[in-house]
Amino acid sequence: MRKKAIASIIATGALIISLAGCAGGSTDAAPTDDAKGADAGGLITIIVNDPANPYWKTEGDVAAAAAKELGYESSVGAHKGDTNTENTLIDTAIANKSVAIILDPANADGSIAAVKKADAAGIPVFLVNAEINEAGIAKAQLVSNNAQGAAIGAQEWVTQIGETAEYVELFGAPSDNNAQTRSNGFQTVISQYPGLVKVGEEVADWDRTKGHDKMQSLLQSHPTLTGVMSGNDEMALGAIAALKEAGKLDGVVVGGFDGAPDAVSAVIAGEMAYTVLQPVAVFSKKAVELADDYIQNGTEPEAEKQSFDCILITKDNADKMTEPFTYSG
Repeated sequence: MRKKAIASIIATGALIISLAGCAGGSTDAAPTDDAKGADAGGLITIIVNDPANPYWKTEGDVAAAAAKELGYESSVGAHKGDTNTENTLIDTAIANKSVAIILDPANADGSIAAVKKADAAGIPVFLVNAEINEAGIAKAQLVSNNAQGAAIGAQEWVTQIGETAEYVELFGAPSDNNAQTRSNGFQTVISQYPGLVKVGEEVADWDRTKGHDKMQSLLQSHPTLTGVMSGNDEMALGAIAALKEAGKLDGVVVGGFDGAPDAVSAVIAGEMAYTVLQPVAVFSKKAVELADDYIQNGTEPEAEKQSFDCILITKDNADKMTEPFTYSG
């Protein structure tokens, strides 16, 4: 198996993954109400996407734990990808006199107005996990290095599937820039192997059920496929379920992305070839620390956009996933 150089994509960044603890917190769609008129350092409002997904639950839990550790109250809410709900949560954060907002934006374009509204109210906003398509409004935008993560995942996928195969791709939510960035990262590697032919692609919106249903459809159209590239673990796990139901999982190489606990278990069981760990626990904590530094000292982050490198998880190192989204290697 020849190895193609992808060093420009997967070069190690300055930010290294470290241990970060997860703590319990509310993940209802409406924010918790334990922090109105907050004491101590004030109220930090945390807004995630959908806590039904363990990735986003960890995002909220870690940020809330970090806020508590630094002496703040916290309120955790979820917009579930809806910009109207996100806007309402921002209004609530303003009404509750939040000292900062930690936001996983619902939409790269559609969330800009909500961030501007908070900024106009004098509340600093720190984005996590996803970016918006306008700079200079949020104090920081902290994301995984999606291009690097997609590249290391795709290279592992090629190593396992070989240089000749028919495969399909499950694409995340188009409103999230991460979906296209990952897809581009996959193609940067796979396009170097002419024998690897993509025969189908479906949008499954980061969702396990949709991943299952789209995989069923793809199997009907392409019964001889031997590979699945997935933009996240939830869609990959749905695809695995569909492949199992069809009796076709053996011989099909499925790649994931996130490092979710169920995906790590699937890797250990030999059902998923690999997953790519996003350091959500690291950058969620970092966002709160940046907010604290800004609140206490007026310190602006050194750079608005910051990316955190991902880690490839295979059978060889899956035992080092000691807590959800936490790598101890």
